[in-house]
Amino acid sequence: MAATPWGEIEVFDAHLHFFSPAFFESLAHQKGVPEVGTSLGWDIPSSCPELADRWIAELDSQGVAAAVLIASIPNDTGSVAEAVKRAEAAKSRPERLHAVSMVNPLVPGPVPRSIFLFPAMHRYSLHDERVIDLMERAARHPAPLVYVHCGALSVGFRRKLGLPSAFDMAFSNPIDLHALAVQFPGINFVIPHFGAGYFREALMVADLCPNVYLDTSSSNKWMRYQTEEIDLRRVFRRALEVVGPSRLLFGSDSSWFPRGWVRQVFDDQVAVLAEIGVSRDTACAILGGNSRRIIPILSTTAVDRQ
Repeated sequence: MAATPWGEIEVFDAHLHFFSPAFFESLAHQKGVPEVGTSLGWDIPSSCPELADRWIAELDSQGVAAAVLIASIPNDTGSVAEAVKRAEAAKSRPERLHAVSMVNPLVPGPVPRSIFLFPAMHRYSLHDERVIDLMERAARHPAPLVYVHCGALSVGFRRKLGLPSAFDMAFSNPIDLHALAVQFPGINFVIPHFGAGYFREALMVADLCPNVYLDTSSSNKWMRYQTEEIDLRRVFRRALEVVGPSRLLFGSDSSWFPRGWVRQVFDDQVAVLAEIGVSRDTACAILGGNSRRIIPILSTTAVDRQ
């Protein structure tokens, strides 16, 4: 439980990247070097269980009840599955960590219960038949969950390592999610970062589709792209007006150690929610209750995708 202006509240972080050993190995391979931790100034975990233990200890120290671990390279499902199993082995809090895996629909691989799509990164349209096939297979799971990254996409660690980022913003508009969300009403879709610069479009899709959620993660620097004056207070007010309190998910966008959990993101968002006068029920829903309701307790199984 975390202390807030509304009293003690359960916090469930819906957006936390799990930078596994395989993730760092992939970066080192792309860079053509033995390791990249020194260049980045980051700690490289020795194993997935070790990293899971470190995140559990970090969440404990910050008063965070649960978190979604996002596998941050395609088909790294096994890494987050190991982390979830590690948390499940701790009988006191078996529902601590939840797995979401990055999937590239253009490449064959497993279809986990909870998926993260990066259309601009992997350069595909959400209207592509391979995406529809992926959703059909994901829908076979109970309570499937699909994150779809839209809007501005800048990966700082790739830039720091001098690695190219051949993203295509043509595939970053949340409007493209509309047809998919309508076609698959049994899948809950999450648009991270309030649409990351496509706030208006993200609100439109969420307003039209009751199975579309917005997560609040990161510093939300996309606000500088807006033509009108906007700040986090206005963002939350408008999101609450259009989407309502039951489809906003708090997220920190935390990722690497030794930085750990980005407390400032939580503190800033709590301060804004208090300033605009939301009720305790609304704060509880956004900061943890909504995620607890829609994010699968067990999300490590997968069906095959050919």
